[in-house]
Amino acid sequence: MRLFVSVDLPDALADDVASVQERFGGVSGLDPTDPQSVHVTLKFLGEVSEARRGRVEDAVAAGVDRAAVEPFEATFGGLGVFPSLDYINVVWVGLRDGGDDLVTLHEGIEAETTAIGFSPEDHAFTPHVTLGRMRHAGGKERVQELVRETDPTVGSMHVDEVRLTESTLTDDGPEYETVARFPL
Repeated sequence: MRLFVSVDLPDALADDVASVQERFGGVSGLDPTDPQSVHVTLKFLGEVSEARRGRVEDAVAAGVDRAAVEPFEATFGGLGVFPSLDYINVVWVGLRDGGDDLVTLHEGIEAETTAIGFSPEDHAFTPHVTLGRMRHAGGKERVQELVRETDPTVGSMHVDEVRLTESTLTDDGPEYETVARFPL
C-alpha cells in the first residue's frame, strides 16, 4: 500500500480550488491536480506492507494525540512553489489561518512515524495544497508572474480529523481511498 497522512479539503472547496487553477490555464508544462481530491499532506509514508498497517495506524493515532491539537478553522490562500521560483516543480496554495496547527500535527506524526522506522523529512514542513506539477519549464515565466502578482483566497474549512490515505497510481492520475480516520 502506498500511504500518506492528510487533512482532506471538503468537496465544498473544490470549485474554489478549480477557480484558482483556472488562472494557470494554458500554462505550458503545468499539470493541474484534481480539485476534488486536494489535501494537505502531513506525512508521506510510501510503500507499507499490509502486515505493518496496524503499527502505522497506531503511530499516526499517537502522533495526533501527541500534537494535542483541538479542532480548528483553516483558511487557504496565497500562492507558492517548490522548491523555488527559479526551479518550479510544484505550484501550491498555502494557509492564511490554521497553518500553525497543521505544523503541530505534522510534528507529532513525524515523531511517532520516525520512531517506528520511517525516514524523517529532509526539508522544513510547509502546509499547502498542491494545485499542479510542472512537467517542464515551458510556462515558468507565467507561473512566476502569477505567484508574484496574485493572492487568491480559496476558502475555509473546519479541521476535526486526520486521515491515513492510500494512493493508487493510475494512467488517469492518483486515486485516493481513506484507510483510517483519527479525530482531533
